[in-house]
Amino acid sequence: MNASMKTLRKNVIIAMSVLSMGAASLTVHAQEAAASAPAASTQAKPMHEGHRGGPRGERSGNPAERMAKYQARLHDKLKLTAAQEPAWATFTAANAPKKPMGDWKAKREAMAKLSAPERMEQWIAMSKERIASQESRLAALKTFYAVLTPEQKKVLDDSVPGGKDGGMRGHHRGHGAHHKAG
Repeated sequence: MNASMKTLRKNVIIAMSVLSMGAASLTVHAQEAAASAPAASTQAKPMHEGHRGGPRGERSGNPAERMAKYQARLHDKLKLTAAQEPAWATFTAANAPKKPMGDWKAKREAMAKLSAPERMEQWIAMSKERIASQESRLAALKTFYAVLTPEQKKVLDDSVPGGKDGGMRGHHRGHGAHHKAG
């Protein structure tokens, strides 16, 4: 065999290997999606709750109840004084779960009828609403944070999402090597 034939043969083998790995990956993904589709369709929960719930359903239930439990644990950890309670009340009110946005199916159908530029305008408007909500929450957090002692600030820093204990995400300990044993 000449050199160009060997190179062509190698390239064909590599291409076939890559294609077969891709096909196998797609097959596995399709099987996983098909396996989870019947379970998702029988549940009355929104899709995102099923995903967040995990295999043991750690996050199932009412979001307002989960938030209340989280806030109660945080309140206990912070050991707030009477003078700090008004700032706590403002902080928790700003972080209260929002009311449901209504019929998502109808909104999806309405969005599908819009042109691409109109859909983008809608997405931008919704993003602006989310940012305004986050800015309001940030203002309440800064006001609350200002009345805390250095020790309480450390507890809060470690307890909120992204902190050492991860706040509400702390319920997922042991689900990966990156979590400390506990």
